[in-house]
Amino acid sequence: MFELVLDERTNWTANIEPVEPSPRLLQDLEDNVLLALATNTEKARSELIITPILNELRRRKNVVVFSGKTFNVNEELGLKGRCDFIITASDEFYYIKAPVLTIVEAKNESIVSGLGQCLATMIAVQIFNSSDVVYGAVTTGDRWKFLQINGKTVSISPVEYNLDNLGKILAVLEAAT
Repeated sequence: MFELVLDERTNWTANIEPVEPSPRLLQDLEDNVLLALATNTEKARSELIITPILNELRRRKNVVVFSGKTFNVNEELGLKGRCDFIITASDEFYYIKAPVLTIVEAKNESIVSGLGQCLATMIAVQIFNSSDVVYGAVTTGDRWKFLQINGKTVSISPVEYNLDNLGKILAVLEAAT
C-alpha cells in the first residue's frame, strides 16, 4: 500500500555527537530507573524513565511533548490511534498542530514489537505534515532504537542505545527535532 523500502543497515545516528545531560535529568533517572525496571510495566517505564528524558528535551529545544493523545490522520488507511508520545514544534498545548517532529513509542520489554506501530504513526505524520522526513523512536525506557522515514525509505538504526549512552539518546532526539 505505501511501497516503502526498508534500510536496516545504515546507522544514520552514527555521526550525531552526544550532548551533556543536565544534573536534574541524571538525578531523576538515578531516583527512578531501578523502580521502573523492577515494576516492569510500560506505564512505570513511561512515567519514570521516558518522561524525564523527554522533559529534558522540552527544556533544551522548546518543543511540546504530548502524552497519550489520539492522533487520527486517515481512518481509511488505518492511520489512527493513541500515541505514547508526540513531539511538536508548535507552541500549542491543547491540540496537536503541525509540524509534528518525532514519535516515541513506549514498550514494556520488546522494542521489535513497537516498530510497526511507530512506523505507522510516522507515515501518518508524513501525511499530517506534508513532509518527506519524519523521525521516530521505540523505547523500553532503558533501551532506545531510532527510525527515520525519508520519502519512501525507512531507515531503522541497527544500533540500540541504552541509558549508559544517555548523551547520545538526547543528541539523537535533539537532531530529530
